[in-house]
Amino acid sequence: MVIVYTAQNVTDAHLIKNLLEQEGIPALVVGGDLQGGIGELPVLGLITVKVRDDLAERAARLIADFENAEPVYDPDEKE
Repeated sequence: MVIVYTAQNVTDAHLIKNLLEQEGIPALVVGGDLQGGIGELPVLGLITVKVRDDLAERAARLIADFENAEPVYDPDEKE
């Protein structure tokens, strides 16, 4: 398995994991349990998302597309 994403927190890691799984790429969050042990301090890149080696390139493209996406504004949407 290879790391395709290093998260700032466990929530971001699971967001990316879910994104990948919705696209048919099995993913694993590694280090998520460490956040509680460290407390309020950042975990310094210890929380990662991993995928199989053969899916890494596709996963990286999906993550890049997600991170570079522009929000869609719908003026008809009610708040």
